[in-house]
Amino acid sequence: MSIKAVDLTYTYGAGTAFEQRALRGVNFEIKDGEFVGLIGHTGSGKSTLIQHLNGLLKATGGDILYHGESIYQEGYNLRALRGKVGLVFQYPEYQLFETDVFSDVCFGPRNLGLSQEEIEKRARHALRLVGFPEKLYGKSPFELSGGQKRRVAIAGVLAMRPEMMILDEPTAGLDPKGRDEILGQIERLNRQHGLTILLVSHSMEDVARYVDRIMVMNHGELAFDGAPREVFRHYRELEAMGLAAPQITYIVQELRERGVPVDDSITTVKEAAAAILGLLGKGGGEET
Repeated sequence: MSIKAVDLTYTYGAGTAFEQRALRGVNFEIKDGEFVGLIGHTGSGKSTLIQHLNGLLKATGGDILYHGESIYQEGYNLRALRGKVGLVFQYPEYQLFETDVFSDVCFGPRNLGLSQEEIEKRARHALRLVGFPEKLYGKSPFELSGGQKRRVAIAGVLAMRPEMMILDEPTAGLDPKGRDEILGQIERLNRQHGLTILLVSHSMEDVARYVDRIMVMNHGELAFDGAPREVFRHYRELEAMGLAAPQITYIVQELRERGVPVDDSITTVKEAAAAILGLLGKGGGEET
């Protein structure tokens, strides 16, 4: 089972003087359990694309298939789709509006017509999944820290029991500690609970560290789609798109230019450290 874009095209203001093509024949498939990163310069089509995946925007051309069914077919239940494909917007605290944390997380499952017992069960489970402390359940969402607000917003989507979660810059504005905590929670949801994740991010280091696959948008088109090490090999092309590779990619290239035989597919500090220690170990072994 999967979500699939087929020749997806979208035009803002179609037929008007302000017509602007935002997506141009985009094709991809995200399978169950994948952790995918989506990157691109501002205006590349990232946000427009993700709003198509749960039916918030309707394509002007092409199709979205969810588990093999077109979401544009007559009578398709878009409300049910939005429960299965959860979207957490950039600055998700703007999705919070109830008087206390627990009520906010209960909002989604309550709209599913569940019993009060099931609603509260789902809310507690979701808050535990994101590591939110029970002592703060009765606190106003607006009194929380930025990182805590992100956790509550994510829990509100998780309480709907989605099969896929789309996160648009979930760490924007957070300090490094808060960013690592949020991304660590998202990684656990994928690795331990099998939740399909699509992570939109401007941080090349974050996508290199966490995701299994990267899709790169450029001027409404899908420019690259592959494993991080494959995509970041094209760092010169990424630079031309207004992007970059992780800093470690440039360090590795500098080492190679200086004659150090390190793998040019390294994308994380951890990989680089292991490679360099391996070379030092090998060198030490030859001297003895």
